[in-house]
Amino acid sequence: MMRAKSRIVAAIDIGSEKITTLIANIQTELSDLSTSINVIGVSTSESGEGRGIKKGQIVNLEEAVESVVESVESAERMAGYNISKAYVSLGGAHILSQNSHGVVAVSNPEGEITHEDIERVIEAASAVSLPPSRILLHVLPKEYIVDGDGGIKDPLRMGGVRLETEAHLITASASAVKNIEKVLDEVGIKVEEFIYSGIAASDAVLTKTEKELGCVMIDIGGGTTSIAVYEEGALTYSYVLPIGSRNVTKDLATGLRVSLESAEKIKLSLGNNDKKVPEGEEQIDLSKFGIDEDKKVSRKTIVEGIIRPRLNEIFSMVKGQLEKEKLINKVPSGAVITGGGAQVYGVEDSGKRMLSMAVRIGKPRGVQGLVDEIINPSFSVPIGILINASKKEPKDHLTSISKRIKLPSIGIGGKISKIFKDLLP
Repeated sequence: MMRAKSRIVAAIDIGSEKITTLIANIQTELSDLSTSINVIGVSTSESGEGRGIKKGQIVNLEEAVESVVESVESAERMAGYNISKAYVSLGGAHILSQNSHGVVAVSNPEGEITHEDIERVIEAASAVSLPPSRILLHVLPKEYIVDGDGGIKDPLRMGGVRLETEAHLITASASAVKNIEKVLDEVGIKVEEFIYSGIAASDAVLTKTEKELGCVMIDIGGGTTSIAVYEEGALTYSYVLPIGSRNVTKDLATGLRVSLESAEKIKLSLGNNDKKVPEGEEQIDLSKFGIDEDKKVSRKTIVEGIIRPRLNEIFSMVKGQLEKEKLINKVPSGAVITGGGAQVYGVEDSGKRMLSMAVRIGKPRGVQGLVDEIINPSFSVPIGILINASKKEPKDHLTSISKRIKLPSIGIGGKISKIFKDLLP
């Protein structure tokens, strides 16, 4: 007798600095419906302006296809599985949010609130006027109200005649979505669902208690910074700032007069507490970072003169958004910082100073398997996508597991890979 149901799920995070593909075997125990996520394939490839992607958006279709192919095929070879569909992150400054209210009459006032009633009230809340250039990405109920009584998380089977909901809506640029779909179609992958990167990162790093008490998740990526505010367990505010850790790299390159590649090495080495640069060493020899620069620079110049001002700017912008939305005093659990930018030297101290609240670095959790290299803040979004996907039922009754096959690396073509995938059951 089958006691567990398994399926293969792929997550693709298209970021400003890298494209990450994770392939996982998700098992659901039928006895208690508990779920385990076992990562079996991991791969990253460089993205960025030179690889067709800028601030989370496609700027060159062919270069972006090449970057995605590189990441996907490497993960496929590691996992030994071929993927034809994936859950995909969506970020960038084009992401906007708003709150909405929906109300319906319960279909059977003498009976109970049904799934259909809940679906209708969510549809009512999502019936907002959007320009043709925008599409609705998520409709997230914050609370339900039954006959005037609010604060209800799940109204199913409750009695009442009037059902209302307060919902959080997240919208995206239609052209940005279509461009990502085009890229993945070239690779032979169908988008199962787009997931806002702020939600994905939150699922990976926030605790249930933090969401209930109220907190702000700050995902500092390469080109953008995503903000997600939670109150009473529900997402109440989403925003994306067009600034990220890449700005720190550029500042280091300019201030130290080194290349961007060298500046990135310096940033990562300092952030990872590289033993080559002892904490008490005031003069830092740049050649220790493996770069072709034979000169010494004071630690104070690098940290206080270059890195800290940019971090302060990012957090002051975050604080400005929270104050604008009157949320600064509604997050008693403080801020959780994640993303690649969470590994920049001094980021936690800068966050505490500028936000005037408790701050911690958020590492992803909730997965097992090939996790040694991915349990760090820069993988929060793709891991969060897997966690989010594990809560959803497959859209067909067939298993997502395809034949074990190792496809040859074919580069930008993608078309041949697509033909093979179409032939698989």
